[in-house]
Amino acid sequence: MDQKDKKTEAMFLPGVEDNPQAGGRGDLIRQMRDAGKEYPKIWHMFAFLPEATAHLGAFTQAIMRGDCPLSPGLRELIAAFTSAGNHCLF
Repeated sequence: MDQKDKKTEAMFLPGVEDNPQAGGRGDLIRQMRDAGKEYPKIWHMFAFLPEATAHLGAFTQAIMRGDCPLSPGLRELIAAFTSAGNHCLF
C-alpha cells in the first residue's frame, strides 16, 4: 500500500467515521475531504461524540500550546519524534 492509499484508508470503526455530528470537527472533516486533504483520523472520534471528547481537545491544547519553557514548535517536534518511534504516521 502506498502513502496515498494510507491517507484515504477507512478507520477500524466505520460506524464512527460515517456518523459525524454537525458542527465542530464534523464540519472540518467535510471541508478537508472536499479539498482532498489529509486530516487526523482522531477527528472522527471528536466529531462522533463531541461532548465526550471536548476535555481531551482542551487538554491537548493546554499541553501543546500552554505556558511552558519549551516552544510549541519544539513540543511538536518531540511529539513527531515519539510518534515515529512508535511507527505512527503523524
